[in-house]
Amino acid sequence: MTDSWAAFGADLHIEPVGAGLRSGLMNALREAVRTGRLTPGTRLPSSRTLASDLGIARNTVADAYAELVAEGWLIARQGSGTRVAQRAAPPGPTARGARP
Repeated sequence: MTDSWAAFGADLHIEPVGAGLRSGLMNALREAVRTGRLTPGTRLPSSRTLASDLGIARNTVADAYAELVAEGWLIARQGSGTRVAQRAAPPGPTARGARP
């Protein structure tokens, strides 16, 4: 398998795991964002390229991307590709009784 999308600067090294391919792909992408392997603004490979590299159907990747866009993990703009969204950091601990 060739990393034809490596020119995008994203070295995904993802392995879809779980009950279904779409769900597994979504979980792998979420984890890559959570751990910082995919930083905000990182351009992801096209659904066609990623599907070919993973050996899965393009619709599976497109559906996973669409769901992650709806959840706020990714941003997709026609002609600009799909990128990792800027997500707010989880709230840190606050002093007891302090108001944000």
